[in-house]
Amino acid sequence: MAEDIATPIILGIVEGVTEYLPVSSTGHLILATELLGYNAEKWALFNIAIQPGAILAILVLYWRTFWAVLIGMMKAERHAFAFVINLLLAFIPAVVLGLAFGDVIELLLENAVVVAWALIIGGFAILWVERIARPRHAGGIADVGARTSLLIGLVQCIAMIPGVSRSGATILGAMAFGVERRTAAEFSFFLAVPTLSGATALQLYKHGAELTNDDMQAIGIGFVVSFIVALLVVKGFVAVVSRIGFAPFAWYRIVAGAAALVWLGMR
Repeated sequence: MAEDIATPIILGIVEGVTEYLPVSSTGHLILATELLGYNAEKWALFNIAIQPGAILAILVLYWRTFWAVLIGMMKAERHAFAFVINLLLAFIPAVVLGLAFGDVIELLLENAVVVAWALIIGGFAILWVERIARPRHAGGIADVGARTSLLIGLVQCIAMIPGVSRSGATILGAMAFGVERRTAAEFSFFLAVPTLSGATALQLYKHGAELTNDDMQAIGIGFVVSFIVALLVVKGFVAVVSRIGFAPFAWYRIVAGAAALVWLGMR
């Protein structure tokens, strides 16, 4: 896996930039391995194993929120329990479907053509949801409600298809159910913590024995790089979507997916 230091740095940057944007980090990592001539199967585990770097970025950026929830639960505050319950309800569908269809998902992780088409279709989906969404919910994550949280979790499962985008699916799902943009984005950030942690733990449990010392070194580099880059990207992303919405990301997906299809067809 660790062919040189540049590879984990490049893939770490891709992970950090794309994990929380609605453009699909997994899809971009797959396309990056294809574009740069890497062995996609060889780097598939690396791409998942560096996700905790992006998770840590959320924990650092929103540490006050997590701390307030923890203190609130110790004081038995309804708001704190509602926050946790909503995230758990949104997380449950991913657990069930991830365990049921894990092998099928792993096969899709090696298919760059699926990624390209998913980018294009997802781009048009973003434009459509932006057009029809009518935000009704003006509170925080604790106020989203159990039913809406579960529905958001079901929509998130579509992102098991590489190229769909986990963050994109959860954000657009939340908006479609009446949640305003900023809260939808933050719901996606917080939901990433259990979702990505679970996916990483499952893959390391299944394939961790295959890792060498060089592999672990590469994962460590990718982890640090993705953490630093994600820190910078998340703050800017929230500011952008609060002002102008998700349309720029939609058009990017459409152009990137079309370009990828052309390039893959010409190889």
